[in-house]
Amino acid sequence: MLGGPDPLDYVSMYRNIGNPALNVPEHWHYVSFGLSDLYGDNRVHEFTGTDGPSGFGFELTFRLKRETGESAPPTWPAELMQGLARYVFQSENTFCSGDHVSWHSPLDNSESRIQHMLLTEDPQMQPVQTPFGVVTFLQIVGVCTEELHAAQQWNGQGILELLRTVPVAGGPWLITDMRRGETIFEIDPHLQERVDKGIETDGSNLSGVSAKCAWDDLSRPPEDDEDSRSICIGTQPRRLSGKDTEQIRETLRRGLEINSKPVLPPINAQRQNGLNHDRAPSRKDSLESESSAAIIPHELIRTRQLESVHLKFNQESGALIPLCLRGRLLHGRHFTYKSITGDTAITFVSTGVEGAFATEEHPYAAHGPWLQILLTEEFVERMLEDLEDLNSPEEFKLPKEYSWPEKKLKVSILPDAVFDNPLH
Repeated sequence: MLGGPDPLDYVSMYRNIGNPALNVPEHWHYVSFGLSDLYGDNRVHEFTGTDGPSGFGFELTFRLKRETGESAPPTWPAELMQGLARYVFQSENTFCSGDHVSWHSPLDNSESRIQHMLLTEDPQMQPVQTPFGVVTFLQIVGVCTEELHAAQQWNGQGILELLRTVPVAGGPWLITDMRRGETIFEIDPHLQERVDKGIETDGSNLSGVSAKCAWDDLSRPPEDDEDSRSICIGTQPRRLSGKDTEQIRETLRRGLEINSKPVLPPINAQRQNGLNHDRAPSRKDSLESESSAAIIPHELIRTRQLESVHLKFNQESGALIPLCLRGRLLHGRHFTYKSITGDTAITFVSTGVEGAFATEEHPYAAHGPWLQILLTEEFVERMLEDLEDLNSPEEFKLPKEYSWPEKKLKVSILPDAVFDNPLH
């Protein structure tokens, strides 16, 4: 409001005595103020009435285990909240329970294994009705890399439930202990079996990520591809509109990735409070959802059918391709990569997905910078075999290329610097 770099007005910090009867230890409880509308005068958030969400509709909380003899709460969780809030204000993407954030650095800048976050409802703070709308409270839960990967491969809510069963890993109130040196799978190896069974039965509910990615149409020379990054109405090309970009973003739900800690990436689109999320597991998925508008762009937008495509990902994004194929497409679903550096999007769809503009006859199709790729189950199985080394990314050197000439598909895993170059 005052023009400074921090979006939150303040963060309250409380000493919580816990609940000995429930085996909940004493801890520090942090609550943000500013993601919701604090003023109702349109200075920060547009006031839309008392019935809808207040501001972005939520505030963040965090529970940190209190160390013996600690008389004052550490302040680093407030900085962490400011970082997440900065992402929300810049991108206008909101968080929901079950989402995850890949942070790739100890949350307190120490040597801790707690380097990522899951989000869930705060166990004590229920949604409240304010004069400026409804506010819910989402709690940040610190997790290890292995737990983050399990949430990606399966789902965030499932991993949160497992964390609640392990007192040292969170317990019933999901209290973060930055000194925790073991994952829940090291503490109780049987939990990995539950995750593996869940992945096999349910697949993954991670339907998309913000990523460093790009694609090229190999069907024609680059100089002829005037509208490869635009939408055509009649004979006049135009850029992807904010509305169209928002529709693409509606494929991104449950686990919107933040792939860069130093600069939280903005996504150029209007605010929307509900990105598309998966319903009950089904072999038949759709690019339309009861919880959101159809993501198919305007009917006047021309669909371009491509003969051959080249997909480009950075290492972290490329490492998610097996998840996309095994956890999503083999379960009849879709998966979207949305570029953090532009309006490009790549959506993989299976033959069971309704509402796609890619078809079995024309498996590569584009609406402006949005590419859809339809993959048959047989081809997915073959790709998984060829992409086996992506499961051990530390063992291969970049750049790495994969090609299926008869399918006219090429995939490259490239260094981050390629995507950071504005001329790319």
